[in-house]
Amino acid sequence: MSPEYPFDEAATARAVVDDAGTLVGWNEGASALLGWETSEVVGRPAVELLAEGAPVLTGPRWDGTVTLRHRDGRPVPVWLLAHRSGTQDGGPGEWLIVTPVAGVDGALADDPLASAALVQSPCAVAVYDERLRLRRINEAMGEVIGLPEERIQGLRLSEIGGRPQSTELEQHMLRVLTSGRAQDVQMYTRTGGEERAHAWLARMAPLTDAAGRVRGVCLAAHDFTDNYLARERLQLVNEASVRIGTTLDVTRTAQELAEVCVPALADFVSVDLLDPQDGGELPVRFTPPLSLRRSAHHSVNTGTPEAVAKPGEAQGYPAGSPQVDSLIAGRTIVGTVPSGELDAWLTWDPARRARVLELGVHSTMSVPIRARGVTLGVAVLTRFRRPDPFTPDDVLLAEEITARAAVCIDNARRFSRERETALALQRSLLPRTLPRTAAVDAASRYLPAARAGVGGDWFDVIPLSGMRVAMVVGDVVGHGIQASATMGRLRTAVRTLADIDLAPDELLTHLDDLVVRLSEEAGNEGSPGEVGATCLYAVYDPVSRRCTLARAGHPAPVVLRPNGVAKRIELPAGPPLGVGGLPFESAVLEVPEGSVLAFYTDGLIDTRGRDAQSGHRLLGEALAAHADSLDETCDRILHSLLPSGGAADDVALLLARTRGLPAAQVATWDIPADPSLVAPIRRQVVGQLARWELSEASFTTELVVSELVTNAIRYGSRPIRLRLIHDSATLICEVSDNSHTAPHLRRARTFDEGGRGLLLVAQLTQRWGSRHTPEGKTIWAELSLLDED
Repeated sequence: MSPEYPFDEAATARAVVDDAGTLVGWNEGASALLGWETSEVVGRPAVELLAEGAPVLTGPRWDGTVTLRHRDGRPVPVWLLAHRSGTQDGGPGEWLIVTPVAGVDGALADDPLASAALVQSPCAVAVYDERLRLRRINEAMGEVIGLPEERIQGLRLSEIGGRPQSTELEQHMLRVLTSGRAQDVQMYTRTGGEERAHAWLARMAPLTDAAGRVRGVCLAAHDFTDNYLARERLQLVNEASVRIGTTLDVTRTAQELAEVCVPALADFVSVDLLDPQDGGELPVRFTPPLSLRRSAHHSVNTGTPEAVAKPGEAQGYPAGSPQVDSLIAGRTIVGTVPSGELDAWLTWDPARRARVLELGVHSTMSVPIRARGVTLGVAVLTRFRRPDPFTPDDVLLAEEITARAAVCIDNARRFSRERETALALQRSLLPRTLPRTAAVDAASRYLPAARAGVGGDWFDVIPLSGMRVAMVVGDVVGHGIQASATMGRLRTAVRTLADIDLAPDELLTHLDDLVVRLSEEAGNEGSPGEVGATCLYAVYDPVSRRCTLARAGHPAPVVLRPNGVAKRIELPAGPPLGVGGLPFESAVLEVPEGSVLAFYTDGLIDTRGRDAQSGHRLLGEALAAHADSLDETCDRILHSLLPSGGAADDVALLLARTRGLPAAQVATWDIPADPSLVAPIRRQVVGQLARWELSEASFTTELVVSELVTNAIRYGSRPIRLRLIHDSATLICEVSDNSHTAPHLRRARTFDEGGRGLLLVAQLTQRWGSRHTPEGKTIWAELSLLDED
C-alpha cells in the first residue's frame, strides 16, 4: 500500500513497460493475475508474457484484449488499458498498463452508490466506492472517458485517466472520502484519447448511507473549455499590456513580445523588423527577396536551438516564406508543413529545412507588426511540441497581442530616432576637444540619461587673456531637442560674455537676463522660470594661482589639493538662471599648482537610493585615488558614482589640473605719466626679451609696447603698469591704468594725426583686447612666438 493511497493495491494489475519493451514495474495485482513475482519479470522483455502476437500500441492511449501467459503456462485472455507517459523534455516515455483484477462489490441494502441518480444529470458523473474504485458512470461520462463501463469498473481514476492531473484529482477525492466534505476543483487536461485538452469544473461530494457513514464519492464534471479559453485569452492580453513596453528600447520590446507568446501561444517565436531606408523612413512596398533584421526570439527550449538567425543579424527572405507572404498580403497567414505550403521556402533555405524536420515543426503563424499605418516587421509563431495547429481564435489573440506590441515598438523606434537626433545635436553643441592652455590640463565626459535621453548639460573650457582660463558647467531644465537647443544658446552666450572678460558674478547676471528673455519667448506670458538652468563659472589665473568662482544654483565644485585631500569649495549658492532680479556673488580661492578642480552637474551626485552627502563622499574618494591621467580619473568617477544601468539624469563632468606660471616668466614695470620716458621703457623691454632669449620678437614687441604705453599716458589715469608674460608659444603685453574708458579701434582718415596706434597693434599681434578690472582697465595684446620662428 502507498502512504498516499491507503487502500489495497492488489485490486488492479499494473505493469510498466519502457520504450525498449522491458518490464520496469510490476505490482501485487499483476502477480495475482498471472502468478509471476516481481523479481521474476522485472527487467525481462514484456513480450515473454504474451501467449500470442504482440499488439501495436499507438497514440497516447490504447485498449484491447490480449492473451497473456500464466506462470503455470495456461493462456489468460485479459482486457488491457495502456497509457503512454511523456518525459520532461516532451519526448515519449513509458507505457502504464492496467486491468481490473477484483470485481466491484454487489449492491447492499441502503446502498447510496446504487441509488445515486446518474441519468438525469446533464454533467459527466461517476460514482466511486470506499476504495475509490469506479462503480457507475452516466452516458455523458462514458463519452468523456471513451471506454465501456463494464471494462473500467473497479479501476481507480488515476488508472483510467493515466495523466498527472488524474492522480491530482484522485487525491482530492481521497480528502472528500476521509473528511466527508465536498470539494470543487478546476482542471485543464486531455480526456480519453483526445489530443485537445479540455477545461473541467469538478464537484466531488461524499455519498452517505442512512446512518451517515461515507460510502463513496460522487464526481460530477462540467466541461467549460470555451469559457476557460476565453478567460485565458483575456488574461494573456492583459499580461501582454503589462509586460510589453516596459522600456523605450526596440530590442527589449521585441523580446518581451516573444516571451509573452511562449508557451501560451507557440513553442518558438521570432520577431524580425525592417531596417529604415535612406532618410530614416521604413519601406511601404515589399518586393522579395526582403531583408529583415532579427530583433528577438524565444523558445520553450533552453538556448533557443530553433533559431537560425542570431539577434541583430539581417537575413534575406524569398517569396513563399511566411515573413514575406504576410508582409505583402498585409494580414496574418497560417501555414502547415504537411500541406506543402512552406516547401518552396524550406527548399530555398536548407538550414531551416533541416531544423524544421529535426524539431517536427508542423504549424506556423506569421503576423505583420503594424502601428499607425506603418509596417514595422513581422512576428512568426511556430509549434512543434504542442500537437494542435493554430486555430482562428489563436489568430485573433496573436493579432491583438502583436498590435499592442507594435505600438510599443513604434514608440521605442520614434524615441530612439529622437534620442539619436538630440544626441547628435548635443554632441555638435558640446566641445569636441578641449583647448590646450598653459593654465590647466583638462578632461571631460558627457553621458545622456539612460531613460530620458539627452538633456541640457554642458561644459566648456575658454582661454582668456593673460594666460587665464575660464571653466564653465551648466544644466538646462528638461530633456530632448528643446533642452539641447537651449543649451547651445547658453553656451554661445557664455563664450560671448567671456570674450569681453566679465567677472564671474557679472557674467552670470547677464546670462540670467538672457534666460529670462528666452523664457518670455517660450510663450509663458512673461512669467520667469519656464526656461530654467543652473551654471557655475570659474576663472583661473596661473600667474597669481587664484581661481574666482560664482554659481547660479549649481552644485559646488570639489578641489583636490596636491596633499591628496578632496574638499568641496564653499561658494554662495546664488539663484538659478531665469529667476531674474537677484544678485550673484563671487568667491576667490587660492589654488596651489597641481590641484584638480572637479566641476559636474547634479546627475552625477543625485541618484536613486543614495543621498547627496554619500555622493560627495564617493566623488572625493574617486577623485583622490591615484590615476595616470585625468581621463582615467573621469572614468573611475563615473564608474564609482553611477549605477550599472545608467544614470536617471544626464551627466557632465569636467576635471582641470592647475598649472602655475613661474615668476621668472613675468616682468612688471610701473610707468610714470611722462611721454619722454617711453623710450627707456622700450629699451628695458628689449633687454628683458634678450634675457628670455626672445630677441626675435623684439621689434614687434617694441612697437606694441610703445603704442599701448603712449595711449595709457595720454588718455589713462595713474598708476600705469606694464606687464610681459610669456610661455613657449605666446608673449603677452598688458598695460593697465585706473581709467574705465575702453579704447576703440577706428580707421583714421588721411589728415588725422591719431587713430592709427590700435590699428597698428591689431595688425602686428595675433589678437588684442581690453578687460575691466576693479581699479580700471587693462589693454592686452598677444604675439605668437611660433610665427616668429
